[in-house]
Amino acid sequence: MRRHRWTTGRLAGQSVLYAVLTVLALVYILPFLIQVATAFKTDPDAANNPVSLIPNPFSLAAIDKLLTNSDFPLWFMNSVIITVCVTLGRVLFDSLAGYALARLHFRGRNVIFAGLVAVMAVPNVVLLIPKFLVLNQLSIYDSYIGMIVPLMGDAAGVFIMKGFFESTPLAVEEAARIDGAGTLRLFWSVVLPMAQPALVTIVILSFQGSWNELAHFIVAAQNPALTPLTKGVATLASGSLGSGTQYPLKLAAALIMTLPVAAMFFVFQRRIMTQSEGAVKE
Repeated sequence: MRRHRWTTGRLAGQSVLYAVLTVLALVYILPFLIQVATAFKTDPDAANNPVSLIPNPFSLAAIDKLLTNSDFPLWFMNSVIITVCVTLGRVLFDSLAGYALARLHFRGRNVIFAGLVAVMAVPNVVLLIPKFLVLNQLSIYDSYIGMIVPLMGDAAGVFIMKGFFESTPLAVEEAARIDGAGTLRLFWSVVLPMAQPALVTIVILSFQGSWNELAHFIVAAQNPALTPLTKGVATLASGSLGSGTQYPLKLAAALIMTLPVAAMFFVFQRRIMTQSEGAVKE
């Protein structure tokens, strides 16, 4: 009888927990559902029924206007170029720096790592004016180089890679050194393939961070031809394509902007969760 009561109480507690989590999930996802629905509404319907989840009537006018009567395709292309370059650069430089700090012994290593941790504690907005001054001094202001190169260094990514490399077994590296592998060959052919979970995490964080970056692009360029999606969508919020609320237009732009990040996460989420992949028992 006591065991039956304990089982019943446990089931009741789990049911309450799942109910609360379901409500929280619905509250969290409701704004996204409203965004999707509003993107396919007309302006009068969006103004009269702003939180309705059923467009009445269903309309593609906002998306058509974005793609044919605005610079949205140019913004999208700029964001793709910047994001791909920044993601590749961060994966390379973060992994190299993380491995150097985790495995190579050199003077000043602890000071460099302390500096990285300190940089993580500094708000990005504080660095905007120094970034502008450096870009202007190097004559790379208002260029792809000025928009891409400063984002390739990421203290958080180096921190993640350093922690992962420190957790990998030394036996594999020692065996490779006995076989004659040098430091670079050891890193590229032995250690890096074992770091797949960390690399996937860096890819997603870098993709999301550079795709959604805004503050850096404001101080790095002013040429309209270099406008990425974040700056372009911000201009839409100010009503640059017409009068009225333009809710469908703005939320259609936000929806299209959200899709690549969501697709990236769903493609790689299984690999992120496979933290044990590549582990070696000593």
